[in-house]
Order: sequence, then structure tokens, then C-alpha cells
Amino acid sequence: MTSPSAGARRTLPVAAPGPWGLARWSGIVGLGVLLAGLVWMPTGTLDVFWNLVVPLLPISFLVSPLLWRAVCPLATLNMLSNGAIRRRTLEGNWIPRATTIGVILLFVLVPARRFLFNQDATALAVTVGAVGAAALILGLFFDAKAGFCNSICPVLPVERLYGQHPLATRVPNTRCQPCTTCSARGCIDLAPTKSIAQTLGRARRSRNWLLTPYGLFAAAFPGFIVAYFTATDGPASRFAEVYAHAGLDVVVSVGVVTTVSVILEMPSRVLMPLLGALAVGLYYWFASTTLAAWVPGPETVVAGALRVIFLGTVAAWLARALWAVRVSPDPH
Repeated sequence: MTSPSAGARRTLPVAAPGPWGLARWSGIVGLGVLLAGLVWMPTGTLDVFWNLVVPLLPISFLVSPLLWRAVCPLATLNMLSNGAIRRRTLEGNWIPRATTIGVILLFVLVPARRFLFNQDATALAVTVGAVGAAALILGLFFDAKAGFCNSICPVLPVERLYGQHPLATRVPNTRCQPCTTCSARGCIDLAPTKSIAQTLGRARRSRNWLLTPYGLFAAAFPGFIVAYFTATDGPASRFAEVYAHAGLDVVVSVGVVTTVSVILEMPSRVLMPLLGALAVGLYYWFASTTLAAWVPGPETVVAGALRVIFLGTVAAWLARALWAVRVSPDPH
């Protein structure tokens, strides 16, 4: 990682004028409300956060990952301290390492919901506060989003997978104006459709893509989702059981994807959209039941209707993605 030249030392606006700026600062207010709610109204806040807010995020990534990235409060904190001490960029050789850290964080934090975060509001508040502090502190030493949002953010791998062929192609990148090229390659804000290919690098043109950190994540993610939804909440003493269950499903998922890739000789640019659709489809097959509790009407009927809506959206996304793969050249 290096510092940009003096000519590149431009101050990026934290908030754009108009609706985007209002939405961005509303995200910061929302983060404060979440932390306050976890302290003062823990049960209700946990219910709203985990069973309503979080389940709606993946579908927004299908529409465009730039929607969430434009208002995410952690991104605002990351850019609030933009290079105040140093303006290091995310160089190419650091991208696999940063990707690995983000994936590890995701695979550690999500199963922890089952024995900790789904029930312990204090633990969730402390963790959210710590992640927010990390985003703010890393922003002091890195240019724009290089320190957190484009590197070790645990949500970034999911944003890339679900946002690789967004349904909405005209969502602007309102944060990075002007772009300072804080990341050497793979920036999802700059080009969502090229982010995965650039993250995989040359390995994407052979079966070696499955050996890269992001390739392994994509292959493991469908099984990881099944593992979470087929586990149950319990005491902290069950942590080993939860992680063992997740680990087994991840291994099976990687094995199946690898077998399919080898037998069908399927390139990464075709298999990646299929993995994205499979992962988000599995997610909403399970999460529709959770969301149905927030909609008036018989829960079974509502859950079925939500599955039709969500899976229909996933099917439309996949059709668009496969068409784009067919007609577009492999990005450099």
C-alpha cells in the first residue's frame, strides 16, 4: 500500500447535496438509533434489526449495490476521516489479503448470531460500535474507501456476488466525486460488473479461480446460507456446534461447486452469476418466513407470496446476468 502523490490529495465530500446527502446522514442517525435501541429497548430492537432490516438488504444488492453503499453509515464513518493522517491506497497485491480478511469476518460473525447476537443486545451493540470505530480509524490512514469499505468490510463479498449484474444500471456513485483511484482494482463503485473479474485476476480464465480467496467464498456461500438457516439459536456454550455445522455445509458446498465446474467445464464468468442466484434464492426461501411476520395476513400465505416475489426477482436478475455474460467480452 502506498500514498498517492500530492496532486491526488483531494478532499472527497462525505455527503452529496440533496436527497443522497440527506439519506447518508439519515444512515448515521439510524446507526445511533440502533445503538440506543439495543441499550434501552433490546428485545424490540433486535427483532426489527434482524428480522426486518437485515433481510431486506440482499434484494437491494440485486437492484444495485451502489444503493446501500451510498447510504451505509459505516462507509460514511470511513470517509469522514478520509486520509486525515495518511492517504494510502489499496494496491493489487493487498487485494487477496483484504478479501480473505473480509470473508473470515463474515464467516465468523454470521454464525455467531445463533449463539450470541440474535439474543444479546449488548454484545451486538459493542460489536457494531467496534466495527464503526474501526471504519473511522482506518479512514485516518487510507484514501477514501481503501481502508475499510473496499477492503476488509465483511459485507463487501456479498455486495460483489449479488451486485455483479445489477438490475438498475444508472445508480450514480455519489460518494467518490471525484474518484481518487483508492483501490488498484475491483472497486464495485467504479464498475460493479467488472468487480469480481478484477478481484479474481488472471485466475478467472482457468479453474484456478476456485483456489482464490474470492472464488472459495463464492463456492462456499450457498452452503453457508443453508447452514445458518438450518441452525437454531442457543446459549454461547453451543458455539463449537454452530461453527462445526457451518463448516460442514461450507465444505459440501465447495465440493459440489468444484465438481460441477470440472465436469461441465464451466468458466467463472458463467458460474459466478449462477452461484449468486443460488445463494440469494436460498436466502429468501428461508427469510420469507421471517419477513412474513411483518405483513398482515395468514403467515403461510404471505410467506408463499413473498417467495414468489423474491424468487421472481432473482430469476430476472439471473436472466439478465447470463445474457450479459453471453454478449459481453471478458473484462480486463
